[in-house]
Amino acid sequence: MKFITIKDLIAQLKNDLIGKDSYRGVTLTYSWLANQFGHFSLGFIPTILIYKVLESKTKLSHPELWAAFGVWGAWILFELFNFLWPLLFKKESKRKALGAGKYTFQPAWINVTFDTLTDLIYFGIGAFAASLTCKPNDGMVIGLIVLILLVTYPFYYWYTTKMFLQNADYPFQLRLSQWNQQIKEENKAAILNFLNHNEPGKHMLLFGSRGSGKTMLSVGIATESSIKNNSCSYVTAVKLLCLFYENEDNPPITKPGAWSWRNSSLLVIDDINPGGHVEGDILSAKQFYNILNNLACGELNKKAIKEKSIIWVMGNEDPTRHAEERWETLLENIGIEKSNITTVNLDIV
Repeated sequence: MKFITIKDLIAQLKNDLIGKDSYRGVTLTYSWLANQFGHFSLGFIPTILIYKVLESKTKLSHPELWAAFGVWGAWILFELFNFLWPLLFKKESKRKALGAGKYTFQPAWINVTFDTLTDLIYFGIGAFAASLTCKPNDGMVIGLIVLILLVTYPFYYWYTTKMFLQNADYPFQLRLSQWNQQIKEENKAAILNFLNHNEPGKHMLLFGSRGSGKTMLSVGIATESSIKNNSCSYVTAVKLLCLFYENEDNPPITKPGAWSWRNSSLLVIDDINPGGHVEGDILSAKQFYNILNNLACGELNKKAIKEKSIIWVMGNEDPTRHAEERWETLLENIGIEKSNITTVNLDIV
């Protein structure tokens, strides 16, 4: 499966730092860089201003240190308040945070904590850099170097993670914990098992009528996989039918580190059928298989589907459908074991 290399990261940095956003658009990686520059500035600018006040209005020794540590300390307290207040002080929010209220799926608290610590390091780098601008100090130089070294891995992790997210081509941004609709406990357990044991060849048939949240749920599951730095792809069924005729394993791509649907580790196939008041399948399992198994790329397509994990976003589930017309039968014909097929119906709560 596809991985993002240092070469890909440098190419993306070049794209983000050179060029005009007005006609090119803003990527997730660019937004993340801008966000961290904002954190740096929120440490740098207040430190400069407070230093000027302390230097002119007080007789404190080393006002540059007081300013830097005061600003950084204030941001640490703010982030602690922002992170811990819903968990510790507000009873209603505490219940939600623990999953008894708002959350259907628990937030990835470790991931959120890591993001908060990353922000705090950038606040500190800004404050320490401002302190050195005001007045050189050997201790502050050492402190700044330490912070820059500490932020090296978080920078690499978060920047490449944003690349994994933007290269998946999701139609919107959504964490799994933001999906808060009702779901049966057994279906919730099946989804968590699919996500936490994302081995190649696992398939989930996600049924639901219009408005059941099946597309949002599939994007949320895949997003969590992308954040774990897995190469995921989102594609609609109509587009995938066209891609079935491309015989290139790695077609030309323009985004650094990008991958095709065939060499992704997790694929979301959306809009296979609409569901709701539309009776029957617009795209049947038999039609899908006939196009998939075309003369030019049939074996390549079947091999790709068999070797990767896929979320199939379906319409309404019809238990009366003949066996040969069922999507489970299609997957078994491709060579996928029945034990690797999970069915989740969001209309049953």
